[in-house]
Order: sequence, then C-alpha cells, then structure tokens
Amino acid sequence: MKLWVTCLAFACVATLASAELFSSMAHLETALYAERDIAVAIQDYIHEEEKRLDKLKKIASDFADHSEAALAGDKNLLANPINAYLYMKRFTLDWDKEVAPNFQSDPESAVHKKIEELKGYLPNYDDLRGAVTALLRLQDTYQLDTNQLAQGRIRSMMAKQMSASDCFEIGKMTYNNDDYYHTTLWMEKAMNLVALEKNRTVQRMDILDYLAFSLYKQGNVERALVLTNELLALLPHHTRAQNNRKYYEKLLEEQRRKQYRRGEDGGEEDNTEEPNKYTERPLDEYRKSDEFQTYESLCRGEDTHDYKLKHKLKCRYVHNNNPRLLLKPAKEEEVYLNPWIVIYHDVVSDKEIDTIKRIATPLLSRATVHNPRTGKLETAEYRVSKSAWLKDGDDPVIHNVNNRISDITGLSMATAEELQIANYGLGGQYEPHFDFARREETEAFRDLGSGNRIATWLTYMTNVDAGGATVFTHIGVKLFPIKGAAAFWYNLYRSGDGIFDTRHAACPVLVGQKWVSNKWIHERGQEFRRPCSVNMDE
Repeated sequence: MKLWVTCLAFACVATLASAELFSSMAHLETALYAERDIAVAIQDYIHEEEKRLDKLKKIASDFADHSEAALAGDKNLLANPINAYLYMKRFTLDWDKEVAPNFQSDPESAVHKKIEELKGYLPNYDDLRGAVTALLRLQDTYQLDTNQLAQGRIRSMMAKQMSASDCFEIGKMTYNNDDYYHTTLWMEKAMNLVALEKNRTVQRMDILDYLAFSLYKQGNVERALVLTNELLALLPHHTRAQNNRKYYEKLLEEQRRKQYRRGEDGGEEDNTEEPNKYTERPLDEYRKSDEFQTYESLCRGEDTHDYKLKHKLKCRYVHNNNPRLLLKPAKEEEVYLNPWIVIYHDVVSDKEIDTIKRIATPLLSRATVHNPRTGKLETAEYRVSKSAWLKDGDDPVIHNVNNRISDITGLSMATAEELQIANYGLGGQYEPHFDFARREETEAFRDLGSGNRIATWLTYMTNVDAGGATVFTHIGVKLFPIKGAAAFWYNLYRSGDGIFDTRHAACPVLVGQKWVSNKWIHERGQEFRRPCSVNMDE
C-alpha cells in the first residue's frame, strides 16, 4: 500500500510538475512524498558511493603496499617472470575490470588527469602479450612444469601464486594464437584452481569452452565431448557447444566404424596416420633443428659435446708487455682452444658498471639486427633486449674501458664500433647468430667502412639469478654471466674467413637482470697487430 501511495505521489508530481502547487494545499502536500523519496534516493547513492570509495581505498592501499615492498627490497621483484606477468595483468585486464569502474570523476578533474598521466608509465596490452610470450618461452626452454609456475615456483625461487584467472588469461591468449598446446596446459591448471577458489576469479563454464575445443584440436575428441557435455549442463542453450557436440559425436562414430571394419577384415590397426600437429609444442622448421635443440639444452646447463682437450685449458696472468698491465695483469681463463675463447675476470669495477648503466639507461631502445639482404637495422622476435651506444667521449669511464679492452686484446679500438650496452627484458634472449658478416652478406657493415668484425668483447655487468648464459651451439660451450668478467673471441681467421664455430646465442633470462656491454672490433687498423695469413689454422 505504501509503495502504491509513493507511486501515486510521483505520478501526481509528474502530472502537476507545471501546475501551480501553491494554489492547492492538497496538491502541495504531495510534494512531501517526493521529498521523502528524494532523501531515500540520496541515501542509496551515498551508500553506493561509500562502497565505491571503500573499494578505492582498498585498491590504493594495495598499490601502496605492493610498490613500497617492491622498491624497498634488495631484489628486483619484477626480475621474476611470474611477478612480471602478474604485474602487467594488474594494470591491463585487472585495471579495466576492477579499478576503472570505480572511477567516476570528472575527466577534467586533477585526480583524473594525474592518473591518466601516470598510466603512460604503466604496462599496456602489448606489454602483457609480450610477458605471456616470454613466460611461455621460458617454460619451453627450461622445461618448467605448469603446476609449479602457477604456484609461483621457479626452481628454488618463489613468486606470488597465480589464481585461476591468471592461468585462464594465459590460456586465452595462446588460444587466440592457435597455440592449443599451451592453451591446454594453462586451461587445465585454471580448471584445477577454480575448483579450490571460494571467491571464483573466473567462471568454470568459460574455461570449459576454451579447453574443450583445444583438446579437440589436439586430437582428444573423447575428452572434448565430455567437457562439452559438462558445459551444456551449465548452459543448455549454448549454441556453439551444441554444434560442437554433434560434430564430436559424429567424429567418434566414424572412428568406431573404422575400427569395426578393420576388426571384421582381420586387419591390423593402421598407425601410419600423420600425428596431430597440436599434440606437441608448436615449433617452426628452424626450432625443430638440431642446432636449436642444442641451444636450448645448453641454456639448461646440459653438456652436449665431449671436449677432449679440456685438460689443456689454462688460467694465467697476462700483461702483453703493456705498461698499464704490468702492475695489474689481466686474469685470463681459457674456455676453448679452437676457436680460442677466453674469459677475463675482474676487468671492470662495480663503480664503472654503475656509471655505464646510469649513462645508458635513458638512451635504451629496442635492440636491432642487420638484415642480411638489405644491410639495414631492424627489430626481430629472436632478439629481445634494449640497447644504447656510448661514445668514447661520453664519459672518462667509457674511455678507460675502451683503453683496457685494447690493452688486453692488443687490438686497436680506432675502427671498433661504439660500446653497445644491452639490457635484457622479461625472458630476454638473442637466438643463435654470427657476429661477423658472411660472404653473401655484402651490405653488412658497408656504411662503417672498417671491414668485417674481427673479434668480439662481451662484458657481463651483472650476475643473473637463473638463465641468461652465452652458449656456442657448434662446440657446446656455455658461459654463465659473472659480474665484472668479459668473454673474448676472434670471429675471423687470419685469412679473413669467418670462424663458423663462433656461432653463439644469449639464452633467455629466467630470473634476474642481465646487463652486458659489447665491443665489436673491426679489421681495419689491425694489419700490424694481427697480421693476415693464408693459413686457415693460424
């Protein structure tokens, strides 16, 4: 009855909105009902605003606690790929779902403008996709178990545990790339986790939808049908699932008929059918090659070659009769004899490293590779890092480092490339490559006018918690980063021909930060320091 009176009062107000209420006391009293209901509406609004503000307070507190703990720690929280993925998801998918709806401020307000300005520094959806790609690369390269990753465990290092939603989003992204192998791995884990969650972060029906079709694409039609039936039990009118069920049932019936006919004919089961391409990790032709398999094995620290001359390797102090090295000779460790690969320990100090990183950081941009056909520099998916080039005159430290490289190697830096500083990102890598230009790559380094790259000097400016090794795929050498040490090798024989056994790669960084500096030394200017020879063995 009260509700009816209220509705009647509103009807009267609406009808008499333009009438002269002052002329009738009876009509004027109806305004009291409107006043009362306005108060109720305002109270409801205040209640909703308080709920929204409470949510914003929680979000602000969560952001503050997370950033404070991360910045106060000795270790970089985001150096763990799981933490990095969750962080990127936090400011993309989670932001759009959980944070953005709580902001109802005026777009012209100071807080709105401030947040929009700061969002320019935060991860975007491209970063999220890159993080997922990197996480899967690490999972495959280092053969990491999906269950352990979801638990936040990488070897002995721990990160934040993933929710069902976190696993679901990885599976969803791989599904959109037709990568049903990884979709199945991560959707299965999402399915397990969602069953344990009190406050579900994703709906089971959504997981079933993706997982069932992925299993079908992998050839597991029977389980695809089971999950599709489960999905239809939850959503009976799901059109796509209804059509899929009919199709799966038809496929299974055809399989049963084939088996029955083979049984009647007394024939043996035919196992010559081509295996389904989705049952294994998706690899292109190169990644199926022996070289790539060797590369990944070396990255995991496995021994791939039996080096019979290991007993001849030596460690020594060298000074090359150079006055600057007489009092402090270089600590040289032989790693391989032919090609000659050595490590020089303690060649750059922590203070010098800090200076180089400080100068390079604002100059970092996506690392590029030479296109062998055009000679131009371009980005590539097989090289994931950012780099900067520092001139000899940028700082006395750069000048001193260049001089030290010249002193130790005995080579001239006059025609060498500028010091390249590289910082590897999430899962950062550089797949197998040569540093020198092969004969058919006629355009490479032409603009430099200093000939081919005769030698490489690679300085490690950080230790790496896990992964990030430099590996030589043809000879089975693996060098794990040691802060302050540098690797050195010749890329060319004295004849000028390339040493193909120097083909090498930078393994994906599993956990930690990897900073290196490269000095590529060219042929011109070395005529009297490393004379030419027609003898390939020299």
